[in-house]
Amino acid sequence: FLFFLPKDVVSGDFYWFENKGDWCFLAVADCTGHGVPGAMVSVVCSNALNRSVKEFALKQPKDILDKTRELVLDAFAKSTEEVADGMDISLLAIHTKDKKVIFAGAHNGIWLVRESDKIKDLPEGVRTLEGEKHTLLEWKGDKQPIGRFEEMKPFQEFEIQLEENDQLYLMSDGYADQFGGPNGKKFKYVALKKTLLEHADQSMDAQQENLSTTFY
Repeated sequence: FLFFLPKDVVSGDFYWFENKGDWCFLAVADCTGHGVPGAMVSVVCSNALNRSVKEFALKQPKDILDKTRELVLDAFAKSTEEVADGMDISLLAIHTKDKKVIFAGAHNGIWLVRESDKIKDLPEGVRTLEGEKHTLLEWKGDKQPIGRFEEMKPFQEFEIQLEENDQLYLMSDGYADQFGGPNGKKFKYVALKKTLLEHADQSMDAQQENLSTTFY
């Protein structure tokens, strides 16, 4: 399912999908700025992702992010003013036959909800939150954006073998950063994780409906 509610008509957040042979590429991105300025950065970043996969034929998420950053910085360099904007992103390459996922991220990570009895050895550095029947696993992205950064390094990637009934979630900070409730506080990520775990037995349509109800 997709839950996307931009504050304005256009947005600094965007989602992206590309299919190539047995590989599906999926990303959720959050660009600096809101409204029109954010949307303009989104256009540059989305175009760079497309070129990385189509023109440069890259398949590894870390390579795609490295090339995307190079293309984005090159586009910004052509501006008459210095551009400090950038993009946080979660990027997945899913092999549809082997049922494996390769993930790379700039600041943003991914969450995987798995039936608890199917969890075996956990990779180092993976955070977990346990529910009644399911466990949420969190892979973190690199602590660097797609954009200008003092200590730029090649991006890392992680391979995940999918199990039956696994559920993957990608997101920007838009949902967790919403203010509301009786005390006007931020919703925050822990509450979002618990919401997903509580409804992990439901269909994707039902989960989307629940997220919408909780949001409003």
